[in-house]
Amino acid sequence: MLWLPVLVQMTLIFIASSIPDVPPLPGGMTDKQGHSFGYAILGALLLRALAGGRMRGVTWRTALGTVLLATLYGVSDEFHQSFVPNRTSDVYDVLADATGAGAATTAGIALATLRAASARPR
Repeated sequence: MLWLPVLVQMTLIFIASSIPDVPPLPGGMTDKQGHSFGYAILGALLLRALAGGRMRGVTWRTALGTVLLATLYGVSDEFHQSFVPNRTSDVYDVLADATGAGAATTAGIALATLRAASARPR
């Protein structure tokens, strides 16, 4: 069940990438902000899944795997977009994807570190 939310988010990203004429994003978000936001969600979900749903499973290794997997999905998504009419492939979109996944992963590592520190006896 840990991977279902990951698959749902990946599917939503794929569907959004399949739209030939993208309407304006909510809240006046730019294209790059939309990429970062979507991939931050993906990053958080991937980190949770790779950590086995446990805070102690959030390690530098799972963090690196999270950013790598999210970025690779971003690359595959840009490739997919290259076949969609009125859409293009953009390396800066992949950078925005990696930034969003990295930000969520960094927040996850910080939260896990703070939680571990507060659990230690004083």
